[in-house]
Amino acid sequence: MKLKNAVAVAAIALATCLATGDLYAQKKKGKSKKSDDIVRVAVVRASAYGLPSEVTAPPGAFGVVPLKYDYYALEKYIDETTMYIHFSKHYVGYLNNLNKAVEGTPKASMKIEDILRTMDMNNATLRNNAGGYYNHNMYFDVISPEGGGLPQGTLAAAIDRDFGSFEQFKKVFSEAGGKRFGSGWVWLVVNNEKLQVVTTANQDNPLMPGLEVSGTPILAMDVWEHAYYLKYQNKRGDYISNFFNVIDWNRVAELYSQTLNK
Repeated sequence: MKLKNAVAVAAIALATCLATGDLYAQKKKGKSKKSDDIVRVAVVRASAYGLPSEVTAPPGAFGVVPLKYDYYALEKYIDETTMYIHFSKHYVGYLNNLNKAVEGTPKASMKIEDILRTMDMNNATLRNNAGGYYNHNMYFDVISPEGGGLPQGTLAAAIDRDFGSFEQFKKVFSEAGGKRFGSGWVWLVVNNEKLQVVTTANQDNPLMPGLEVSGTPILAMDVWEHAYYLKYQNKRGDYISNFFNVIDWNRVAELYSQTLNK
């Protein structure tokens, strides 16, 4: 009976692990004085939406840039369902429409940045979908479950130089996101070797010609409602505040360095 009970308890414990997706470690003390036995049960969490690596698109000039983390990896700040819909539906939709727009044209062999810089701003289909593809690639690239904290090194010094302090930068960036009417983006850009915070409407970005803002983006925050509404509803300010907990400052620093070295 004792053995059966032990098996039943172990089964219940394992079922709990599978349900929660947590990692448990159980320490079992043996009779020997020499050492204790450590029994570890590791459970890999399974997403209801599958893996980001499973997302595909029809062949075209441009392809899916894979997420570097699972849909649920940011869920304390950005929920799993939002990440799944944002990446596999919205982003892939922009990608597919971009490929259709450039198919059979010289733009199919161009880099996305060059398409944006030479954009015919009257071509709404290309403008919206090339912008949507580039913007989301940057957004997903500069957030991480290991994000948050403060920038370091050269980037930190540049922020202090151009904004006065990190806290002042954070204030300017957050206020820009709150004031962006309707759908759009907030950017940290390098413009004439100085850092600036700018915003754009819809899927525009600072690489495009003829806008009131310009520069090379190194950080992007999506303030379209699809980026936050399931978790935050109308509380965009809470989303913006928590966005700082997922910014991958190491990646932003890499992009900043690349911009300076061009």
